[in-house]
Amino acid sequence: MSGNRRKAFLVSAALVGGALLMTACQDTDTGASQGSPSASGAAATPSGSSAAGGGKGTGAAGGDSSAAGKGSGATGGTEDGAGSGADTGNGKREPVGQSCGANDISWNARSETQAGGYILISAKAKPGITCVLPAALPTVAFGSDGTEAGPAEQAVGEQITLSGNTTAYAGVNPKSADGDGGKELDSIIVAVGDEDPEPVSLKVGTITVDKPVVTNWHTSAPDAVPFG
Repeated sequence: MSGNRRKAFLVSAALVGGALLMTACQDTDTGASQGSPSASGAAATPSGSSAAGGGKGTGAAGGDSSAAGKGSGATGGTEDGAGSGADTGNGKREPVGQSCGANDISWNARSETQAGGYILISAKAKPGITCVLPAALPTVAFGSDGTEAGPAEQAVGEQITLSGNTTAYAGVNPKSADGDGGKELDSIIVAVGDEDPEPVSLKVGTITVDKPVVTNWHTSAPDAVPFG
């Protein structure tokens, strides 16, 4: 082989080798370029995990909010219950009844002809007053000597609450004894029990008093007739 031909062969071989080398480099670059999306995808996965984590965090926060809502409801129920409790089952308390005194009452007395004649006493609470007449005989006294009426009934009646138009009645027989004896009087003294500090005097016209008797308090006038 001549020198010129050999030189041309070497140049050709060098050119072919350079081309192959360039091809190999291009393949390497392409592989690296194709690997980049995988790296990006790998990087995207943590981002997705973070988003998922963020979603879970929101759910937890929502759960906390729900729990807070339940707490508020429980507090409201307690306050309502306390209010009801403070207002005794519906915001009001029943007043405690006080015992009546003679000065708490508007009194009236009139003569009746039934059962041989008797005096009907009626009692109403004064405006704005609510009080209780005890289950006991009214105290009825006569004259300057304070002769008191005894019981016309064998059993003691029930207590009566006076308020508004409620009226209590008691019947007095000023003369339960036979005969013509007795003393002439024109008024009676009435009190709610022996301890009443302010008894009242009621005009009744002229009556003869001898062993007087009085009924219990009743809410019906016919029940207050002192028979016998």
